[in-house]
Amino acid sequence: MSGALRLGAQGGGARAVCVLVHGRGQSPEEMQSHILSRLDVPEVAFVLPRAPGGAWYAAKAVDRLTADTRAALSAALDHLAADVAAARAAHPGLPLVLAGFSQGACLSLEYAFAGRPAPQALVALTGCRVGVPADDRPQSLPPLLPVYLTGSDKDPWIPVTAFAEAALELGLARAQLRTDLFPDRGHEVSDPEITMLQRVLDDFCTRSATGMAAPR
Repeated sequence: MSGALRLGAQGGGARAVCVLVHGRGQSPEEMQSHILSRLDVPEVAFVLPRAPGGAWYAAKAVDRLTADTRAALSAALDHLAADVAAARAAHPGLPLVLAGFSQGACLSLEYAFAGRPAPQALVALTGCRVGVPADDRPQSLPPLLPVYLTGSDKDPWIPVTAFAEAALELGLARAQLRTDLFPDRGHEVSDPEITMLQRVLDDFCTRSATGMAAPR
């Protein structure tokens, strides 16, 4: 299969849009079964981008940036930007939430920090910046962007130190930031994270902002 997967509300039935980015070795169909099936948001249109070969870039997120990784990341960001633009064109005027899991969360963070056309909110489920703090990385996050960032002290892909570094960079960039660290949680999307994504989407379906106020 190729191309983004489009699900949920369509046409005049949509009141918000969510672009949901899968992780390494995953697919839009897995995001549908692991995340969308646990949501109750009939007024949200979903666009699920598809990475060529199932990965957005080959390196680990916490590896130093190389020329090859920068090139792959740039191509992935262009791919994501095209899907975001297509989602906006299909649903003009609606608020758009950019969300991702694991490598998809990392890519979504890089999209926002790169100064690409901003979503109305960013939900990074188990994410961090790509590269290390010593790398020259974009710092063009729109101020006051609502961001929900999660992690775990036991996640095998995103160390808690990388999660904390991302939280620091988001704070310094003046994001409206909420973070949740889930002790002992595996590499998965937990029920509280689903509840928060549900609340963010509900907020945009009923008003123009989100308070990210779901219980943990």
